[in-house]
This record gives sequence, structure tokens and C-alpha cells, in this order.
Amino acid sequence: MVGLAPQTVPGAEAVAAAARRAGSRIVLATDRPKPTGITFADAVVPSGGRLVASVRSLQADGAVVLLLSGNRRALGAADCGIGVHREGEPPAWGAHLLVGADLESAGLIVDAVGVAARVDRESALLSAGGSAIGAVAALQAPPNQATARGAAAGTTAGTLAFALGNWRARQLLARPMDPPVTTTPWYLMPVPRVLERLRTGPDGLAPEEAASRTAQGPRRGEPTGTTLPAAFIEELANPLTPVLAAGAALAAAVGSRTDAALVAAITGVSALVGGFQRVRTERALSELFARSAIGARVRRGGTERLVTAGDLVPGDIVVLGPEDVVPADCRVLEAEGLEVDESSLTGESLPVHKSPAPVVGAQLTQRRSMLYEGTTVSAGRAEAVVVATGPATEVGRSLATARQAAPVTGVEARLTALTRSSVPIAVGSAAAVAGAGLLHGLPLTENLASAVNLAVASVPEGLPFLVNAAQLAAARRLADLGALVRNPRTIEALGRADVLCFDKTGTLTEGNLQLAAVSDGGGPQPADRLDAPRKAVLAAALRATPPARQAEPMAHQTDRAVSVGARRAGVGVRRGAPRWRRTDSLPFEPSRAYHATAGRTSHGALLSVKGAPEGVLERVARRRAPGTGRATPLDAEDIKKLADAAEELAGAGRRVLAVAERPMREGEDLTDDTVRDLDFLGFIALADPVRTSAGPATERLREAGVQTVMLTGDHPATADAIAATVMDVPEPKVSTGPELDEMDDARLDELLPTVDVIARCSPHHKVRIVQAYQRLGRVVAMTGDGANDAPAIRLADVGIALGRRGTPAATAAADLVVTDDRLETIVSALMEGRAMWASVRAALAILIGGNFGEVTFSVAISALTGTTPLSARQIMLVNLLTDLAPALAIAVREPTGHTGERLLKEGPSRSLGVALTKEMLLRGVITAAGAGLAWTGARVTGRGRRASTVALAALVGTQLAQTLTTGGLDRHVLIAGLGSAAVLAGIIQTPGVSQFFDCTPLGPFAWAITLGSITVATLFGPILAPMLHLDRAPLEEEAVEEPAATDAAKTAAPR
Repeated sequence: MVGLAPQTVPGAEAVAAAARRAGSRIVLATDRPKPTGITFADAVVPSGGRLVASVRSLQADGAVVLLLSGNRRALGAADCGIGVHREGEPPAWGAHLLVGADLESAGLIVDAVGVAARVDRESALLSAGGSAIGAVAALQAPPNQATARGAAAGTTAGTLAFALGNWRARQLLARPMDPPVTTTPWYLMPVPRVLERLRTGPDGLAPEEAASRTAQGPRRGEPTGTTLPAAFIEELANPLTPVLAAGAALAAAVGSRTDAALVAAITGVSALVGGFQRVRTERALSELFARSAIGARVRRGGTERLVTAGDLVPGDIVVLGPEDVVPADCRVLEAEGLEVDESSLTGESLPVHKSPAPVVGAQLTQRRSMLYEGTTVSAGRAEAVVVATGPATEVGRSLATARQAAPVTGVEARLTALTRSSVPIAVGSAAAVAGAGLLHGLPLTENLASAVNLAVASVPEGLPFLVNAAQLAAARRLADLGALVRNPRTIEALGRADVLCFDKTGTLTEGNLQLAAVSDGGGPQPADRLDAPRKAVLAAALRATPPARQAEPMAHQTDRAVSVGARRAGVGVRRGAPRWRRTDSLPFEPSRAYHATAGRTSHGALLSVKGAPEGVLERVARRRAPGTGRATPLDAEDIKKLADAAEELAGAGRRVLAVAERPMREGEDLTDDTVRDLDFLGFIALADPVRTSAGPATERLREAGVQTVMLTGDHPATADAIAATVMDVPEPKVSTGPELDEMDDARLDELLPTVDVIARCSPHHKVRIVQAYQRLGRVVAMTGDGANDAPAIRLADVGIALGRRGTPAATAAADLVVTDDRLETIVSALMEGRAMWASVRAALAILIGGNFGEVTFSVAISALTGTTPLSARQIMLVNLLTDLAPALAIAVREPTGHTGERLLKEGPSRSLGVALTKEMLLRGVITAAGAGLAWTGARVTGRGRRASTVALAALVGTQLAQTLTTGGLDRHVLIAGLGSAAVLAGIIQTPGVSQFFDCTPLGPFAWAITLGSITVATLFGPILAPMLHLDRAPLEEEAVEEPAATDAAKTAAPR
């Protein structure tokens, strides 16, 4: 019999990953109705003779099609055709580019498409900005220099675009390429054939051959370190930077070079602080990777030595023992009682038996002759040959999938929205000032500088720095709690999370077997409340357990669980067997399925057996009540009932062992043939215990409105039992991966808002689940520790890895690494995210609300006089000393002002919705009122320069008074507020410095006008607040609205 199955071409997954990074849809062209093994395609279209029609159909729908094919006509019809052909075949001359069979180059081309599109957008913005700046510079320049200055601005913009494009291209070429992955079926081949293909032998590779293969093969080490310059440039890539840069250029074009320098300095400092934090975090992650580096015992040239996993090459012979971590993908050569914990790869919590025999296995769980990187040897010993390392391993392929472009969320989206709001305000204020000047008879060239300066000053240049500082402060506090933040922007996204997907094994559970219950065949009792008969069953199981040695751990997890459970229950081997001592044993082997021990007691020889129910029950003849000598015969119906009882115990998510004994005759040897005619005693149930912190953690998350979903590869009954314990839900709704496979996207979208558990869940299912939640508009956090979690962790809005147990793949894909593996830390991280939203709301109200008040005041006075009352330097001074410093203190303060429950109810919809708009409006009106009163009073009693200085002081004072009211007695807020006031007073009263900022020293009467205006405006706030419904705390107001919002969400979810 011959089995045939299609295989993906080496490199196809790398091309798909490149398409994801480029933000493109992946459409698979095939004639198979249900293609299997290809999980990265978004859609399927007909191939062969209908491929041209398929391309035309996509183009008719508005798509720009890049086709990778060998079909000449279809390549000619595509917008961009990349031709592939095998060696010896004619090239596809209809293509625009020919790569032959080199899919690495095809992946690079696809990557370049996304980069080129980004360069196009950035160059268009630079071109438009350069033209606008050139026009302003030409208007301001003398007639004989107008053309030169306009051309200089355009030339500068073009040069910047060229340099930016060159830098993007260098970034692309510096990116490590995904090597093509071959899918050789090593599990199908006999051992001699495997060694022949790998050109190795039982003694391993010669050291020289291993060194040459190291230089040739792909390797994956710890994460590459980020340099400070690179991090600085990445931090500059936020939506507000182009606006600020254009503003600085406009200020320079109209002659305000000092103002332009101030804007550039603030933007640079913000990016430098964020870049420094990123570099420091990456270094901490590198240390984490170094501590978790996997070692391996390798045989080279007949000599065994210890090396790191990164030094292994295909063909190396590795020697593995109990509790060793498999360092690479390997084919088993020899095995002795080998069991492997593959939970980090497949999600199955129970060990899997392995052997050298070739197998036919389409799924990873069926490949009993293979060992995979990151899994752990639970029992036995083995010799294996390395077949894949680095990106070519199963884990490496998962990591390549994890590099898909994550959705744009978090601070980028918020900055984009704020930028879109600030640009129209800036342009509108400039137009209003210029129009007011024209109405008052002033030439456009004379008023243009004031208009441009107001537009530049109205942009909140401290916004990136403010958000970065708030995130960095939260990241430092989380580090003290044991959570390492890879990117500070993760905190902001974590505060928006409303779905948390847990991986069960090692996350909700502890990842090790423990004694759960003991049954005498009638009913189980918990391990901590055993009666005398069941303690006798446990004693018999302990006698059938190999002895523990101090020099090395017990080989089998089941034996360790029985030994530890008996010790905790106060049960010894001599209970029911006086003066028992071991004389002989038959060790456990998968083919034997039991462990038998012969011992001698004061009553004679005793045979004790413990093993799989199906292996032991076929050897029993009687049933004996533990602790008594009475035994009753068993017939086939009785044995079936015992088997059903074992199945019922196993259905609760437990591993079940049967226990039996019988007296031995004098001189009887212990062999497989003598393990018969046994007396059945009972069952031992083992379970992977749930973490004690899991229940309270999930309860708090649900109280915060976060849906928790358990994803596991275990049996549905196991998952159901654990979910009922952890989630405090009487009847958790359980679905399975195969059921998801039968659902289309619409049915999946209808199921997910109500599901609690998804069992038999593969890595592909996890990715689909995360994408479905995001399609529903939910913000997803994914927690896990295994390599199988890496793709979903990376694609989630917030990926969380448990660092102590986490595999390198999961840690590399995560945004947040919980180093202590405590789920309470995840709840603390959520609280920090929600608290950051509350702090940012108050800080943004200070920053943007203050700017809104300044613009309102300036436009109003310009309408009356034709000129702006404040110069650009004065407005910049307000932003630096009265907006930025107090707002920064508000943003970085610790979340001590709210209870934990109220913090968990924070979030963007509550913190940055209507509440923020009302707070900014209130601050703007109060600020404008205070400045307007002060300017009017000072202008009536003095000159214009004095009125401008008084208005500046009133702007500062009014905003600081509101800030101190918000911050209360927080030490940092008091220092920032009072310090800013003192600095501004010093600037105003110091000759020389005062003139630089277009001010004049003030006398007592002017200060009295200032303080009176501040007091009146501040007292005006509580009167205005009820009109805007701000008299209630935002959290309380939105808590009232929450039920209606929840009902609306439930109604909208199925659609």
C-alpha cells in the first residue's frame, strides 16, 4: 500500500510570511476542492486553464495582483508576475521577474512590495510638505530670493525622500531571510535510511564535518539586540512626527528658527527616551534567552560532549535522558521506555510514548518516531539523530508564522486620531488669524508669520513624550512585579484588552502530574481524604513503584506522582504488608504497560502490579477488598464494569492506573508469564493540578468585563472539568477544534462571544480564533508558554508569555513576559494598563485642553485687534512649562487614587471617550476665560506688551490651578506645578530673558490682575461642570451606562 499526500514547496511558507508583513491577502490557486496542509491562504480560486480568469476576477474587484506561478498567460495578465520553473523546464517568459525555483528571492520581492508602498506614501507626504513650505518661504522672501527659497524647500524634501527610501531598502536587506523549509518524512524512513540520507553514523559526525555544516546551515539564536540609533529612528515613526516636522520647517521658513529648534528638541528628546527604554528591555530579554538556553549531549567522532542547542547541525547524534529538553528536531534511533512531554508543542498534557519504528503520521501527535525541539523527556532514555535545527524545525516554522504583521493597535491608532484632530485646528487657527489681519487692513506677508507660529504652537508637540513617559513608568512598575515589557506601548494596548485567551497546560495548570484520587472500584476519594481501604490501594501502588534514588530523579512522571502522593497521605509500603522488602521487579515498558514488583512480607512472597487499566484488567481473576483477605471471582461482565469505571475516571481529565496483587508461591520467578491470576484492588487517578491563583485571577478578569477563553489540546472532558474549577461557571460552554473546522467565519463569529473552552485546539485554530475576535472588534490578549502558542501570541493585540516555563519561541513572540509565571501578575498588568488610560485621560485634558484654550484666546483677540496677543515663543513656553511638566507628572503617577475594582473598569471607551472630550472642553473654556480677563484688564490699564505678558501669566496660572486640583497632594504633581509657576515667574521678572520671550517684567498691580483672573476662572469651573455633566466622576458615569453598552455588544456580536 502506498499513501500519497501533497507537500508544500520549500520556501512557500516564507513567501506567505512576507505577504503578511506586506499587508497583502494571500489567494491560493488550485484545482483541488479542499486543499489540505495549507493554512496560510485567505481565499482559494481555480487554477490551471481558469487561472487567467481568476486573475481577471480579482482585478475586477479592485485588487492589484502579484502572481507567483509558472503559467505564462496568467503571469502576463497579472499586474506583477513572478515566474517560477523547475530545473530543466523552460522559463515562464510572460513574467515580469524570473526566480526559477528560488523562493527565497520571491519572498524578498514580496517583502519589497510592502516597503515600496510605504516609501511611496512617505515620499508623497514629503513632497506635499516641501511644496507648502516652499510657497510660504517664497512669500516671506525678498522678490529676488523667492524662487531660490521655494526651490530649496522642494529640493530638501526630495533629498529627504531619497534618503528615507534608501534607509528603508537597507532595513529590508538587513532583515534575516526565512530559509526554505523542506518537509522530508523522516518518521516514515527506517533508521539506516535516515542515517544514509544525513551522511552520518552511530558514532556521530566528525568534528570537522560538524564545523563545516555549522557554517552552512540556518541557525536561530537569541533575539538580535536593538541599537540606540535604530530604536531612536523607530520611535520617531509615529503619526505626530511629520506634523511637528512640517511645523518646525514652516517656522524656520518664516524666520522663527528658535521656535523651530524648540519643536525639534522636544520631538528628539521624546524619541530618545522611548528608544532608551526599548534598548534596555531588549537587553533584559537577551539575558532571559541566555538563561533559558538549551544544552545538549552530542556524540561526535565517538566521543560525547556538552554543547548548546545552537551548535547542533543535522546529522549530530544526541543522547537524551529523563527531564532533558529536546534541543532540535530529531529522529529516534534507539529508545528505552521513552516518554516525551509534548505539551509545549501540541498542548497534550500527558506524556507520549516514542520508539524507533517508522510510522505513518500526517499529524505531529501521530509521529511516534520523532522528537521535536522544546519538548521534554518525561521518562526513559534515547539516542536520536538531528534532522532539523533553527528555522527549519517545527518550532522555527511556527515562529516564522508568528512574524506575520500584527494589527495596528494601541498608541499608534490613538496618536493618529489626535493628529487628525490637531491638524484641522492648527490650519483653522492660522487661517483665522491671517483672515483677521486682512480684515484689519494688514498685508498677508506681515501677518503670515503670526499665523504660522500659532499653527505650530497649537500642535501638542509634547504628546509623544507624554504617552511614552506614562508607558515607561507603568513598565518599570510592572518589572518590579515580575513582568517584563518588550515594548512599552504594550501597556496601552493591555488596558484595552477585553478578551483573554489562556493556554491550559502550564498556564492554568502547573504542568506536572499529581495524585488526585484513589478508588477501590466502587468510587473515588480525593487524595487528601482517603479512608483505610483506599490507603491500602495506594500502599499496593507504592509497592509497585520503583524506588526513588537521591542521585537521580524517578524516570516516570506517574511514579513520581504516586510516590509523592503516598508520602503526603502518610502511606508507606508496609501498610497491609508487614515487614515488606523488595526482591525483584519488572520495569515499565510501553509494550508491557505495567510495572510489577516482587517482595517478601512476614506472610510470604507478594506480587504487586500497577499499570494501564487495559493492561492490568486482562490479567486479574478476582476482586479483593483492600486490607482484607476476602476475594470474589470476576467474570467478563464484572471486568467490563471495572473498565467502565476506569473510563469514567479518565473522562474527568485524569490518567488512571489499575492496581492488583496476589501472593506468590515459594521459588516462583517474576516474569511476564507469572503476572497473571491477580487480585484487583482499585484505581489510582493522577491529574495535572490547576494553579491555585488561576481561579481568583479569572474571576477578577470577568469582573473587569474581560472574556476569558481556555484553549487546550486536551480531551473535551478534561477541559470541561478544569474550566468548571477555574472559571466558576456551572456549565462551561465547550467547543472543539474539529467543530471549528466545520464552521465558516460567520458561524465562528456567532460562537466565540459565548464560548468558555475550546478543546482539541491546534496552533492553526488558535490563530483563527484570535483573528475572529479581532474581526468582531475585540482586543485580544493571548497567554501561553509553549511553542504552539507562538503564532497566536504574536498575532494577538497583546501577547503574554510565561517566562519561567516558556519556550524561546513563545518568549520571542510575546509583548509581555511574566517571569514569575503567576496569573495574578497578568491581572496586575491589566490594572496598570487600565490605570494608564485614566492617567493619560487627565494628562491629555491638561495638554490638549490647554492648547485649545490658548488657540481660542488667540483667535478671539486676533479677531478684535488683527494680531495675535501671544508670540510663538510665549505659546511654546506655555506648552513646555505649564502643559508638559504637570501633564507628565499626572501621567506617571502611581495608580493610588482609585481602588483596584475601579481601575479594572477603566479603558479607552470609558477613559478617552466622551469623558475626555468634556474635560478638554472644560479646560479650554476655563483657560481662555482666565487669559481673556487678564488681557482685557491689562490692556485697559497699560501697553500691549504688558497685556501680552499678563495674559501669558494668566494662561499659565489658570492651567496650573486646574492641574493641582486634578493631581491633589501627589508629590510629583505639586513639584511640577509649583516648579513650573516659579520658573515662569523667574523668566518674566528677569531682564534679558524676559525680552527673549517677548515679555516685560510686571509690577504688583499687573500681578494682582493676573491672580484675580486666575481665581475667577478657576471658580468658574465648578459652575460650568454641571452644564457639561462633569459633576459626576467619569468612572461612575460610565458604570451607569455599562449595562446598556453590554447589551448592545451582545446584540451586535452575532452579526
